[in-house]
Amino acid sequence: MLDIIRENWVLLLIGNYPHGPVGGLVGTLLLASVSLLIALPCSVAMAMARNSHSRILRGGVTSIVWLMRGTPLLMVVFWSNYLVPLLLGWPVGPFWVMFVALVVYESAYLSEVVRAGINALPRGQSEAARALGLPESVTMFTIILPQALYNSFPALLTQFVSIIKETSLGFVIGVHEFTYSAAVINANLLVRPVEIFSILALTYFIICFSFASAARWVERRIRRNRGLSAQ
Repeated sequence: MLDIIRENWVLLLIGNYPHGPVGGLVGTLLLASVSLLIALPCSVAMAMARNSHSRILRGGVTSIVWLMRGTPLLMVVFWSNYLVPLLLGWPVGPFWVMFVALVVYESAYLSEVVRAGINALPRGQSEAARALGLPESVTMFTIILPQALYNSFPALLTQFVSIIKETSLGFVIGVHEFTYSAAVINANLLVRPVEIFSILALTYFIICFSFASAARWVERRIRRNRGLSAQ
């Protein structure tokens, strides 16, 4: 196993870069990070829409959320693979197709996390802001959302772990991520699939376990800060 890593560590780390797109482990983390970065503001907008007074807006966004949550990500990847180039009118690389699929899919899940954070706050804060004459938009962006996102941060970090694992589905459309690199090595060696995919599984476990542990640590810090604030 060590000799596989020693001979193929560049491919596992960055793929064929600079002779091709960034791939490997760096490609996986880049895809997950960019997807989360864009999905987060989209999820905030969706969470606010689900709490909107407009029945049409609330119903439309709720339908999207339930559709995404009831659909396998692989199906969303296939839809994106065919629909995104069709809608744009020009070819789109596999990386960006997977990016669109992850943003659409994760926005639905993250919106529920953000909405739960908003609804968990005491209503007295909104009522106090209303009594002071603050507009609803100002109340939301300066009082409610900062607290909701702070309280939801452990769940958001945990969701990042899910995104890292979900990037592996990009292999089916040719995204040059970590699983793709492992498959290339397996195709070259042919006779050592157990060792190659054990390296893959162990690496995913270490990364995901590290982020999950960080999420638990952050959650304990938030609870401790809440306790100090309550005293």
